[in-house]
Amino acid sequence: MDVHKRLILQNKAWAEEQQEKNPELFKELASGQHPKFLWIGCSDSRVPVNEITDTHSGDIFVHRNIANMVVHTDLNLLSVLQYAVQVLKVEHIIVCGHYGCGGVKAAFEHNNLGLLNKWLRNIKDVYRLHQSEIEEIKDEDARINKFIELNVEEQALNLAKTSIVQQAWADGQKLLLHGWVFDISTGLVHDRKLIDNGDDLDPIYKYDIDSGVQY
Repeated sequence: MDVHKRLILQNKAWAEEQQEKNPELFKELASGQHPKFLWIGCSDSRVPVNEITDTHSGDIFVHRNIANMVVHTDLNLLSVLQYAVQVLKVEHIIVCGHYGCGGVKAAFEHNNLGLLNKWLRNIKDVYRLHQSEIEEIKDEDARINKFIELNVEEQALNLAKTSIVQQAWADGQKLLLHGWVFDISTGLVHDRKLIDNGDDLDPIYKYDIDSGVQY
């Protein structure tokens, strides 16, 4: 049997199993979504959001890209962020990276990867910001792991730099930003950063935002 046909059969079995557990599940999901979390994660197939957080359909709004980046020219990411914050009113945004991230490792190297170079350059900027801290680590695996952790922290900070998040804070909306790293070898998440307001944000990144005015 073709692999893609097997997926369809597995979907049918899954739907039937869910229906048996909760006959109202799909009717509830079809009526709308009310997630409290936005997840910005890596596209890596080993980091499935609902499985590693033991959550269900409808619990987490999800955006994924290579190396869980928050890039300020990425209209896809910004559209997801705006919808999650302004329409869904999520209360938490989680940027989750993972050890063994191929994107971060590629940014650490000098290979010419064509179009991917443009994306990886954003990760290389994180390396430049923390170069001395990273390079003082002698073990290569530990050095890359530190790079992964710092990348997650910088991407959480990048969220705080957006007018979307700053508008929510100005309006008194409850919104916490989290930086997590998932350890594929243990299945555990490590909490690396928490931002609950923009007080610690460098003033150059702060906008003059009026409460109630959407950007």
